[in-house]
Amino acid sequence: MAQVTLSGITKRYGGHDTPTVLEGVDLTIEKGEFVVLVGPSGCGKSTLLRMLSGLEDITEGELCIAGRRVNELPPAQRGIAMVFQSYALYPHMTVYRNMAFGLSRRVPERAEMDRRIRDAAKVLHIDHLLHRLPRDLSGGQRQRVAIGRAIVRQPELFLFDEPLSNLDAALRVATRVEIARLHRELGVSIVYVTHDQVEAMTLGDKIVVLHEGRIQQSGTPLQLYHHPANRFVARFIGTPAMNLLPARVMHANEREVHWVCPRGPQGEAAVDGSALAVGEDIEIGVRPEHLALAAKDGPGLRWRGTVELVEYLGDCYLAHVRLMCEDTVVVAKLTGAAPALQQEATLCAPSSAVHLFRADGSACRRIS
Repeated sequence: MAQVTLSGITKRYGGHDTPTVLEGVDLTIEKGEFVVLVGPSGCGKSTLLRMLSGLEDITEGELCIAGRRVNELPPAQRGIAMVFQSYALYPHMTVYRNMAFGLSRRVPERAEMDRRIRDAAKVLHIDHLLHRLPRDLSGGQRQRVAIGRAIVRQPELFLFDEPLSNLDAALRVATRVEIARLHRELGVSIVYVTHDQVEAMTLGDKIVVLHEGRIQQSGTPLQLYHHPANRFVARFIGTPAMNLLPARVMHANEREVHWVCPRGPQGEAAVDGSALAVGEDIEIGVRPEHLALAAKDGPGLRWRGTVELVEYLGDCYLAHVRLMCEDTVVVAKLTGAAPALQQEATLCAPSSAVHLFRADGSACRRIS
């Protein structure tokens, strides 16, 4: 296990006048921590992983692994192992030989190499497949072979670059569980790249959200979910995405904010509004699962509209409601009896569930 420290990491392809791919990334990965880098395509997460591995040069900043600067070290000397999006298995080699490839120089003793391979295969439940060729394996089994090839090296740091993206839905879930179990059993440090926020929420001890080459927020999954730092994180984390509507401040103090939408509806939010001014433009946000069909009037948020679509998910359903105050569709994740199409409905949420975002996108701190 190794602690990894990134200080002011910047990446450019070209001179100082060229756009930056990553800019000023500061991050600490503790020993044994599972860190997930997540963000939309082009945000720089895979580039950052490749810089950790030594496959990309660092333009500016310092990278330390286990207390030593590794900026100029080649990949083989960094004490890392990487699992790629493609399995990258040798098709003419058996599973055993794929896992053994590259170990001969590191582990000259044949008995020790054999022990490592068989121990890793047993942990990954592929010990009965060691004699097979990759073409005889399923996608999930091939991915476990690729992970096993990394395990036998006994690195200080594991790097995963979207390892589940080539698998179907059922295999993604099964392999995700295997990776989580593997982390618990080995206690290793892992940096895992994905664009799937469900993977990030279920796997990571710490999630790092990237956008346009910058870290937007890092923290535990629940910190990011309940206390997003800005509008981007709030919309990116959570499925379906958070509903947002424009509003204006009517009254604010350090415990709550009273707001009003441009065309009438108003309510309260339990946030620190001490830095807000009366009349200031803001956005209010509420997650779909925090909305309910209103039974009676009360404080908080109330939106009236017409049901345009109902999506049934088994234990719940998603109601798409076009609001009367704004020509906007919001999504509510509900249980119980579903409303009929074109039926008028009122959605409500408690003030503790309402998020507020300033014009620059930054979030007001929630009191609850």
